[in-house]
Amino acid sequence: MTNEFQVLFHNIDQTSALSQAVQKRIDKLARYCDQILSGRVVLDAPHNHHHKGKVYAVAIEIHVSSKKIIVNQGQHNNHAHEDLYIAIRDAFNAAERKLKAMDKKNRANRLDMKKHLFDDQAA
Repeated sequence: MTNEFQVLFHNIDQTSALSQAVQKRIDKLARYCDQILSGRVVLDAPHNHHHKGKVYAVAIEIHVSSKKIIVNQGQHNNHAHEDLYIAIRDAFNAAERKLKAMDKKNRANRLDMKKHLFDDQAA
């Protein structure tokens, strides 16, 4: 993993605590996939109606050797996302699930290929 992630802040003040929280989650992604090339994380506080409160949105784009994984956590009706750290957690949890599913699928494909090679050599 080259860990070339770009972190963007829209309508949010960049703090070291936020940067550290995001970097910690980026580092954790390496556990689920060793083929991550680069990515981008966007933290956004969209302009909402005053009576609804401020609900944060987090978008993650991960470039893996075989494809691009995109996660958008912009749930305007999810009041839990009034806390930016919870919105970050939920977005990265979704990204982790997608990486695990992709890795599982790739492993199954590699096993099938090995089986076919073994069958061809045995014949």
